[in-house]
Amino acid sequence: MAESDARPVRDDERKVGSSPAQIADPKLAFEARRAFMWVLVVGGAILTVYMARSLLVVFGGMVFAAMIDGGARLLGRVLKIGRGWRIAIVLTLGVAFLIGMVVYAGTTIAQQAAELPRIVEEQIHAWAIWAQDRGVAVDANALQSFGSQLASGVGTVTRALSGLLGGIASLILIGFLGIYISLEPRLYERGIAWMLPENRREDFYITGSLMARQLRHLLGGRLFGMVVEGIFTWAMLAGYALVNDGQPVPMAVLLGLITGTLAFIPNVGAVISGVLMVLVGFSGGTEMGLYTIFVYFFVQTIDGNILVPLIAKKTVDLAPALVLATQLVLGVMFGILGLALADPLVAMIKVALERRSAKYDAAREAQQAGA
Repeated sequence: MAESDARPVRDDERKVGSSPAQIADPKLAFEARRAFMWVLVVGGAILTVYMARSLLVVFGGMVFAAMIDGGARLLGRVLKIGRGWRIAIVLTLGVAFLIGMVVYAGTTIAQQAAELPRIVEEQIHAWAIWAQDRGVAVDANALQSFGSQLASGVGTVTRALSGLLGGIASLILIGFLGIYISLEPRLYERGIAWMLPENRREDFYITGSLMARQLRHLLGGRLFGMVVEGIFTWAMLAGYALVNDGQPVPMAVLLGLITGTLAFIPNVGAVISGVLMVLVGFSGGTEMGLYTIFVYFFVQTIDGNILVPLIAKKTVDLAPALVLATQLVLGVMFGILGLALADPLVAMIKVALERRSAKYDAAREAQQAGA
């Protein structure tokens, strides 16, 4: 705008006087500005806590984007086509898998899921009676009540698994966020870098690249473990028919699906799937129950001695106690979503801290060499 077009300041505006918020003492003004910044920091922290669930959903979208990106990169090794086409193939295969599961196994899984809570409740009550008969002070009614609550919770989970109910708002948001981020990851990366000081942008790009790489490896290994555990569990439970006059372990398909799905949640998922497997196994007799215990330990031995070390070579080696503690905290705060995202969150934080430590070590060595 030209200077002649500027609105002239009227005399009554000049006579308004000094601002009542003005602080004449420079030291007091400095302290006031510093206090204001502390208020902004504390307010930002409170706002972050208040928005923690939304921020976790955003992080879930980033995790899903890493899965899609990893699949697209894997396809890029054999298909020399554009990135957009590879992402479309990954999403199409994922949707086709879900539709195929619903069409070919949806009815069977739904029936088994409806039956599972009753079996869990009956087995807990039977174990309580067995313990009472041997002199163990067990309140059968309390255990039956606990069994009912557990069965109700299991029923909710298995209904979600069997029906593949993706209508939960958080999952929908995570899905859309993951698709958008995977289509144009550089766009969002440049946007974040734009808000940083210029002297810190290069370090941000390096750290972000390392975090994305480790996240892809972590999730790729986790998905591979889920497939292996799910297939092994289903095959071994169904294979019990070979030594039991053609009668397999009940709900082999559902138990394989639950084991494979819960394998995404380290530590906690294996325990939950193992308890369910053993409870269903003892519903068919002692021999079947002992066989399910063998299956559980066999699958977990493969996972612990083969899959986990193989994955750890390609990604961040996380301390189990640290992951479990984070799962407990996030699980209490955010439920199943917090449990599922605790492992990737710890991995990303560890990569950022290791990068920061390495940068300081390099600066210290350079300073010592110059001296």
